Formats: sequence, structure tokens, C-alpha cells
Amino acid sequence: MHAHSHDHGAHSHGPGHRHEHGAGASERRIGFAALLTGAFMVAEFAGGLISGSLALIADAGHMLTDFAGLTLAWLGFRVARRPADPKRSYGYGRFGVLVAYTNGLALFAIAIWIVVEAWHRLQAPGEILGGVMLAVAIAGLLVNLFAFWLLHGGDGENLNVRAARLHVLGDLLGSLAALGAALVILATGWTPIDPILSVVVSLLILGSAYRIVRESGHILLEGTPQHLDPQEIARHLKSTVPGVVDVHHIHAWSITQDRPLVTLNARVIDTRPPSEITAAIKERLKSRFGVDHATVEVEVVSGADPPSGG
Repeated sequence: MHAHSHDHGAHSHGPGHRHEHGAGASERRIGFAALLTGAFMVAEFAGGLISGSLALIADAGHMLTDFAGLTLAWLGFRVARRPADPKRSYGYGRFGVLVAYTNGLALFAIAIWIVVEAWHRLQAPGEILGGVMLAVAIAGLLVNLFAFWLLHGGDGENLNVRAARLHVLGDLLGSLAALGAALVILATGWTPIDPILSVVVSLLILGSAYRIVRESGHILLEGTPQHLDPQEIARHLKSTVPGVVDVHHIHAWSITQDRPLVTLNARVIDTRPPSEITAAIKERLKSRFGVDHATVEVEVVSGADPPSGG
């Protein structure tokens, strides 16, 4: 005889609550970084027009995409705060992951655009006013250093913050490259240094973008969180929860990088009330694996029934 006990239990939001303050601070930091980036983007574009520097105009276009990415990241936090409703029973937390994924793809596009633009500049070098370029590059470096410092104080584990930080890091590296290129141009007049350094920056951006897209895409595809091994979960529960003889149909995924979920079936001997075993399983999942939301189905069998997977 098999008795089935379905216990979804109350969902503890402890870790989520711990992240609320950090999320609010990260949202404010990203919002301020977006304003800084947008303001300097306008100034850099104006500087490019005044000096006739294609490099500065192109970098202003780069900052336009970064401004859009940071604005999306800020909106991601705003939307993720919305409570769950009947149509979104898990809430809107994953919107931030979707934004991180979108930003990662945008970083790919930016890096590829930089390489293509660098190729064109190598083929047909244009005149660059090194003095104006140097002044704007120094200003851009200061702005991006401040923006990067702002985002460095945000939640380092949050994919949305990491994607936004990568946008600013790309601008920061771009400013350093422009600064170095301006110094070389002023000293030697050798303009190809500008596109060459741009390619180096684009390669760094590509590596970072790949990591963001891979991690956020894994979450969006309901992939198993890196720290959760279904086989290890089964072994741990069988060895630490009295009465559990088999654990199967284990599914693990996450809403965001810090909200893992698990569902599983546990076959238990009928010597203990199913509710006690369910509570013990959930306690082990929380204390050992950091899982606050678990759905456990208990299948009670007599002591004589052999445990079998399924």
C-alpha cells in the first residue's frame, strides 16, 4: 500500500529578505551610473564633433549602448521588486536575469562592432586631434572610474549588477585605451595605435560577455544550479533522515542565482508520520544545500516492501 503525502509547505524567504537591502542599494547605484554615463555620452559626442575625431564619436556611440544597458539593468531591479500575482506565481525576480542575458548579448554586439570599426580605421586612417582626444579621454576615465566604484559596491553575486559593471568596465578600458592612444599620437603622430588598442579592449569584453550569457542562459533554461547535485542530494537525505530509503525524481532549478528550488519524491518506511519526514527533509535541504523552497512528495511503504527507484 502506498500513501502519498504532498507537502508544499510555507516558503521561507529568508535569503530573499537579506538581499532586499542590497538590491535597493544596487538599484540606486546602477541608476546613478546610468545618469553619469548618459551625461558624459552627450559631452563626448559634442567633443567629437568639435575636434572632428571619429574615435570620440564612435566611443560616444559605444556609451549610448552602455547607457541603454544600464537603464535596462535599473528597470530590471524595479520590475523584480513587484510581488507575485496569479499570473506570475514566482514573482518577477527572473526579469533581472533576462536583462542580464540581454546585456550580455549587447556586449557581444559592441565588441564585434569595435573590431569592425577598428579594421576600417586601419584601412583608412583619419586625422585625430590628440590634444582634444586626451582631454576627453581623461574626463571619461574619471567618470568611468567613479561609475565603476559605484557598481563595485553593489551585490557582486547578482547577474544584473555584474552585467552592468561589465558595461562600465568596457567604458573604463575604452577610456584607458583612448588615453594611451592620445599620448602615443601626441608623441609620435602614429594614429593606428587607436584601433589596435580598441581591438584589445573588445577581446576583454568578449570574454566577460560570454560568462554573463552562459550563466544567465543556464538559469533561463531551468538548468541545475552549480552547487546542487541531484545524486548528492539523494545520498545525503538517505544517510541523514531516518526512515528515508529512496529519493528519486529530483529536479533542481532556480528563479534567480540566489533562489534555488527543488522538487523530489522520497520513499519512506511507515514507522514515522509523513509530515515529520517531510519537515526533516526540508530542514536538511535548507541547512546543507541552501534550498528554502522545496516541494516534497512522500511515498510511505511498509517495512517489508523493498525500496525501488522510479
